[in-house]
Amino acid sequence: MSAIEARRRTRERLGSDGSYAGDVTPAEAWEILEGEADAILIDVRTDAEWNYVGVPNLSSLGKKPALIAWQIFPTGALNPRFVDDVAKLGIRKDATVLLLCRTGGRSKAAAQALTAAGFSASYNVLDGFEGGHDANQHRGTRAGWKAVGLPWGQG
Repeated sequence: MSAIEARRRTRERLGSDGSYAGDVTPAEAWEILEGEADAILIDVRTDAEWNYVGVPNLSSLGKKPALIAWQIFPTGALNPRFVDDVAKLGIRKDATVLLLCRTGGRSKAAAQALTAAGFSASYNVLDGFEGGHDANQHRGTRAGWKAVGLPWGQG
């Protein structure tokens, strides 16, 4: 899937208020990563989440997710270097940037910050890596990257 198709689906789904490009499902994010050589996935969770919960595995696409925390663990303070850290990746300002967190909240805020910084195709990945709780108060079973069966691993 191209970013153009993702934008169309985003408009059909709910649209965006213009503060970021919009929302894509985890499956759509995978299709974009597969179809666009310059598309990048940035996992904005904390180092504790990457180490203990896991990270997306993009090796079959010849890619790796960028791991740049939106908030600092354990304080939860916003990472003041977030936009600068993304810029250091050397990606084009018009490249498709897919942002992922646990459930989609932090990644939406990160997409808004990157859009404000000129990264015009910054998308939030809906439901994030684990999604919300199921009936047993467990994550990763009903929505999100893990639940839809996309590749991931633990360190």
